[in-house]
Amino acid sequence: MLTEIDDELCPKQPLKGGGFGARLARAAGGRSAPRGEGDPDLIVQQDQYYSPQYVHAFRRSLEDPEGFWAEVGNCVTWDKPWTKVLDNSQEPFTKWFVGGELNACYNAVDRHVEAGRGAKWALVHDSPVTRTKRRVTYAELLEQTSKLAGALAELGVGKGDRVVIYMPMVPETIIAMLATVRLGAVHSVVFGGFAARELCVRIDHAEPKVVIAASAGVEPNKIIRYKDILEEALAMCKSPPEHVVIFQRRGVATAPLNEPRDLDWDELIAKAAPHPPVPVEANDPLYILYTSGTTDKPKGILRSVGGHIATLAWTMTTLYNVSREDVMWTASDMGWVVGHSYICYGPLVYGMTSVMYEGKPDRTPDAGSYFRVIQEHQVTAIFTAPTALRVIRKVDPEVRFGRKYSTKSLRVIFVAGEHCDHETKTWAEKVFEVPILNHWWQTETGHVITATALGLGHNINPPKFSAGMPFPGYDVLVLRQDGSRAAPNELGRIVVKLPLPPGTMATLYKAPERFEEVYFSRFPGYYDTMDAGYIDENGYVFVTARDDDVINVAGHRLSTFALEDVVLSHPAVRDALVVGVPEPTKGDVPLCLFTVDPGVQKSEGEVCRELVVMVRELVGPIAAFRLCAAVRGLPRNRSGKLARKTVADLARNQFVKIPATIEDPTVYRDIKAVLQSLGYAKTAPDPQ
Repeated sequence: MLTEIDDELCPKQPLKGGGFGARLARAAGGRSAPRGEGDPDLIVQQDQYYSPQYVHAFRRSLEDPEGFWAEVGNCVTWDKPWTKVLDNSQEPFTKWFVGGELNACYNAVDRHVEAGRGAKWALVHDSPVTRTKRRVTYAELLEQTSKLAGALAELGVGKGDRVVIYMPMVPETIIAMLATVRLGAVHSVVFGGFAARELCVRIDHAEPKVVIAASAGVEPNKIIRYKDILEEALAMCKSPPEHVVIFQRRGVATAPLNEPRDLDWDELIAKAAPHPPVPVEANDPLYILYTSGTTDKPKGILRSVGGHIATLAWTMTTLYNVSREDVMWTASDMGWVVGHSYICYGPLVYGMTSVMYEGKPDRTPDAGSYFRVIQEHQVTAIFTAPTALRVIRKVDPEVRFGRKYSTKSLRVIFVAGEHCDHETKTWAEKVFEVPILNHWWQTETGHVITATALGLGHNINPPKFSAGMPFPGYDVLVLRQDGSRAAPNELGRIVVKLPLPPGTMATLYKAPERFEEVYFSRFPGYYDTMDAGYIDENGYVFVTARDDDVINVAGHRLSTFALEDVVLSHPAVRDALVVGVPEPTKGDVPLCLFTVDPGVQKSEGEVCRELVVMVRELVGPIAAFRLCAAVRGLPRNRSGKLARKTVADLARNQFVKIPATIEDPTVYRDIKAVLQSLGYAKTAPDPQ
């Protein structure tokens, strides 16, 4: 292997800032502010948000991308050096580190063992739903991944082949991912909450040579039999795999095997010979990840190997500011991009310990779960969805369960994936006694677009509601509908000037034309994030909503997130959702559905009247906020995101297909009835 990991290029800085490293530094006299129309590069005065480390890195990433990213590329180990850092000749199909060869599994496992760190914990599996805890060292991870790779090779899996993985939050999921890429093959992890039809669609689209599945998954009050769901899916498939490998969760539930197609995971590994890592070209595919909600027309994000793992390793220090001796807990699922990037590849390629948590923030067994995990595993940094913090606050606002544990090891909590209301953020900062930092990214990008980058010296007290500043490599702009640049603080569509940095999506699997149409046709020369927001005079980005969640009320564009934030500040409100609904004179008006905390003495009418007054006072009469009602529950998926569009469609009498990831599909019955009481969804068919 050509290059060992370079600590000078992947430094760890003190929490409050510090040098980024001379190799990425370049003299700069100021900080780039948002560019308004006719003002392409405004340099503003240094203020409390100014960070020279960030300025140096950000400017060089745009002005000298080949030199900058070549140095980031040295965060990983290469079998063969690249011949060209950047090839943008077929934009937007940008290629990075062209000609370079490497292996993702080698970088995540082997090189740490070769460096004498085999006894270090790679994974900590904490599963309150099964009452088990398990630690996996890098040496153990090497043995398991190399043997499973050998077994898969015996089944005919080779370079470029696809392997679909349908498993819960267990170390074997990561072992399956790494074993696949060890062979130069491509994994596609399907979220364990998907039903048979959605699983079938993904199998047919990916056409895997092998499917790897667990016998079962565990929820707080039930066992989900994955093998039964898989059998139902395979019965519908047009392109079923040649082989199915089943990991039997013997302490939970086992499943019968359909021989000779089905093979037992333990038996395969017991007789398999270790397989060496197979180098692949940097732009060969690493994985396919289907975005949530894509069923009939699968949208498979295709990620290439080299730029992705190099950038992820680099973000561990520049963004999250952790060292190899720290413990990172990303509270997500392996079926989502967050799990791919920051449970698996980021921490492991960097060489630190990653926590896998199989449980909930409040029901396994109580709202002290997060605090216990922090104490027991000495967690340094957490990446979670705001919903988790919101749940803990609502269930245990006085922290009766949480205060039993010490969180002294914790330095920071990062949140992403949805809007974090200010009340929850303020409460969590007081309870955990660390900064709660918002950052923004997408399945398509694979890592952050904007953030408070701790290793680049960013101020740990960013402006309220900000998602941070553009991360190096992302030339972020806000455009009006006609494509002109918005002024500072003007709401518009957030875009990124091409080329996108390494680590982002390469294309859509089997759909390059759709890739160009979906992401690059509306604003030529830019990646369309499809999110709305603005950039303030200090260069901070504010992501207000998905652009289709912006309500146009009598010509005024209002963010649903801003309205929800006001509603959630009411002491009686537990959760809230705001969507736009049609109104004859104003075009759209906001409609709010909310849930109340148990034990609230006020009537629904009293709460509604108070919410109307609060929105009028804090947002203004232009919001035309009058429609609100309490419901039993709101449609959130298992990662915490609200399915706003389904409610908006239902209100407009459209048919709603309930997403397979919604945690409680029965809430739609109550929601439809409440919408009808407000004068909407009168002719809507029942959601299915």
